[in-house]
Amino acid sequence: MLSCRDVTRLLSRSMDASLPVGKRIGVRFHLLICKFCARYRRQLLLIRKAARHLAEAADRPEGSAGEKLSAEARDRIRESLRTRNG
Repeated sequence: MLSCRDVTRLLSRSMDASLPVGKRIGVRFHLLICKFCARYRRQLLLIRKAARHLAEAADRPEGSAGEKLSAEARDRIRESLRTRNG
């Protein structure tokens, strides 16, 4: 059976390239019995999804998809910062 160290290394590698069938089976079996490695896999997938989202947002032209704050929201934030800073 694969160790947690082996599985985390293989999970990271599998994000960039396909693993051989034997290794894939070993990783999947390990993930069934190890909640920590399963959590690590979910975290890797979440980080990958967030990175893709940020990359897509960076490629969009300014002001698209509601990513910018309204003028009213910016004014509220400025006012809040002024009152906190004295």
